[in-house]
Amino acid sequence: MDVFEALGDPVRRSLLQRLADGPARVVDLAAEHPISRPAISRHLRVLVDTGLVAAEERGRERHYRLVRSGLAPVQAWVEALTRIDPPIPEHALDGLDLEVRRAGRERRPAPRQHTHEETA
Repeated sequence: MDVFEALGDPVRRSLLQRLADGPARVVDLAAEHPISRPAISRHLRVLVDTGLVAAEERGRERHYRLVRSGLAPVQAWVEALTRIDPPIPEHALDGLDLEVRRAGRERRPAPRQHTHEETA
């Protein structure tokens, strides 16, 4: 299973969101969900296998933590979708600057000419 498939499940996304706040034991994670502890363990195993979560043995307990670098494929995909491609060429911006300046000059009121009566 790849990262995208792993993220397709709402329980696994919820587990990742929780682990973003810090490491947790499986028993704590299971207490936050309406499914059994073995089911949470299976979801965590998928997350470990895809590199999104790491497990660490501490005595008799296993603590899970988010591996942020595991999200790199997702981040790269989102960046590719949001990138301006192709980038705006410099000459296009120069042309825009010229048009803005030209429009600004055209909108300026002409200097007021004084009549003979106003100067007297």
